[in-house]
Amino acid sequence: MSVLPSEPAPVRLMNTVWADSAGVHDDLTTPAALRDWLVTVDHRYAADVRGDPRRAELAEAKLLRDSLRRLAAFAIADPRPAAQSPVDSVDDAVAAVNWAAKQLPNAQLVIRGGRLHHDRLVPTSPARVALAALARDSIDMFTGPSATKLRACYGPGCVVYFVRSHPRREWCSETCGNRARAARDEGPA
Repeated sequence: MSVLPSEPAPVRLMNTVWADSAGVHDDLTTPAALRDWLVTVDHRYAADVRGDPRRAELAEAKLLRDSLRRLAAFAIADPRPAAQSPVDSVDDAVAAVNWAAKQLPNAQLVIRGGRLHHDRLVPTSPARVALAALARDSIDMFTGPSATKLRACYGPGCVVYFVRSHPRREWCSETCGNRARAARDEGPA
């Protein structure tokens, strides 16, 4: 499921955990699901992705996602128990994001065959490069201008995050807004 496709890529990664009336779901269940998500989310991340990521990279993607969810909950004081991350502490989440961001290979200029070439210092898998770019984008998101616009959706049962695009936006989607209004109109029984 593609939850809120217009959100920034780090928010979309956080929202690979989502809920509906059947419960909480995880879109990143297999290496193929990670590949499909990376290919779908942004052309920068999809450029070099071929084949399925390794299981270890799936685990790294889920750790990054869960760390971003922990940091989002911390940044906006999100009290929703269903939105809680399996990452134990904010410090662990910061360490995981920083580790992922460091996996982005640095570029260097080299001379080969009498010509200048762009070379990566540390070759790494396309999936890990994509996750590193997501981690760097996340750092910008949590510390840049959009940090004050990050919100949790408080629609009944929702576990999604979004970036507030309008001052009156309160929910991630019309569906959650409708559920929240219906619950409010029903009032206490």
